[in-house]
Amino acid sequence: MGYLVRKADAFLREWKKNPDRKPLIIKGARQVGKTETIRTFARENYKNVIEINFITEPSYKVIVEEGFSAEHIIKLISRIDPTKHFEENETLIFFDEIQDFPEIATALKFFKENGKYDVICSGSLLGVQYQRIASISVGYKTDYQMYSMDFEEFLWAKGYSEEAISDMLCHMLEGVAFSEAEQVIFSNLFLEYCILGGMPAIVSSYIERETFEGSLDLQHQLLVDYENDIVKYAQGLDKAKILSVYRSIPAQLAKENKKFQYSILSKNARGKTHSSAIQWLSDYGLVNISYNLMNLQLPLKGNRDDSVFKVYMADTGLFVSMLDRGIYSNILSGDMHTYKGAVFENVISDILNKNGVRLYYYHKDSGLEVDFISVHSGKVCLIEVKSHTGNTKSAKVVMSDKKNQDVDLCFKLGDYNVGFMNGILTLPMYMAPLMAAELSDE
Repeated sequence: MGYLVRKADAFLREWKKNPDRKPLIIKGARQVGKTETIRTFARENYKNVIEINFITEPSYKVIVEEGFSAEHIIKLISRIDPTKHFEENETLIFFDEIQDFPEIATALKFFKENGKYDVICSGSLLGVQYQRIASISVGYKTDYQMYSMDFEEFLWAKGYSEEAISDMLCHMLEGVAFSEAEQVIFSNLFLEYCILGGMPAIVSSYIERETFEGSLDLQHQLLVDYENDIVKYAQGLDKAKILSVYRSIPAQLAKENKKFQYSILSKNARGKTHSSAIQWLSDYGLVNISYNLMNLQLPLKGNRDDSVFKVYMADTGLFVSMLDRGIYSNILSGDMHTYKGAVFENVISDILNKNGVRLYYYHKDSGLEVDFISVHSGKVCLIEVKSHTGNTKSAKVVMSDKKNQDVDLCFKLGDYNVGFMNGILTLPMYMAPLMAAELSDE
């Protein structure tokens, strides 16, 4: 199928309109659609596009040998390939896979000062590589984080318009229930998204074939590619520890208490030996970390316990592909046994993260636990995720404790229609992205 519309498209158009635009760095994990998005934007907006990939074309790493000025770099690019044409104010220079040549970031300052050419950089900026890039280009770049497709982008790929999504938002804001037909349609679409995730190649394959056939193989290949990246880029770290953390995520989330436990890795594993491995996976963009809160006071980040956390896969489709074979049909039928809570909790963590919402949860040894904590209209709010209909005992306990807690709203996501009672707003799971857009990052 053709190009899949992304939210990054609108960002790029706005970036181009800014007369004082800086060189742009688009960050994101492997295969989330960065290169195709940039190429599409470039074709539509520039007369000349100079694309250099530092993995497939390593010979271009010499372009800084005479210095980092725009003039020197353009001269050396032209020497390597005389067919590349540079026209002032009509040319985009696209440096791809810059994690293999972070030194190019030094040139961004000089391209900004030169002002004659637009520059976009991209790559799977892994861990320490991006720290180097950020430090040598501070003040002379704009960053944009790109993720795999969110549910709204998935709906666009399936042919749904902005109008259909706006109508969903009206249901939430006005408290209007969906018809039975709408519930079935959107709930099934959301289950498809849970299975596939948002990797563009996997979504495209599914829509073209109109079947899940082949999707699992594509997902498994991506998992292998990620493991290969870990081996390639995890410099100065114990690669075996990173791989063990990565592979343990299904076992971590299958537990009733989904708190990350080092004992699942090995009997000798501890935070001091494995915490850097978890952070590396987070920097890569492979996982999202949700921290436990010691209390529900603002600012939330000031009350997080760094030693108690959950680790989720950043793309739920990839998480599902790590589970037992046959999980596809189990999800569609609603019969997921061990993983019934883990899949939906993971997809909500992904949705929140893609909307720029930091991940927190609330757990007490008494057994009280709320899946996610966020901020709505300047106050702490609760988010409960139900894989099947169930009560919200913990949320009710928190909301009734007026002496110690100032919480009066809970979002309850699950197999529900829109409804509101006693401070609890029930929403169908597929409305999670619209809920997330209403939250603030403190």
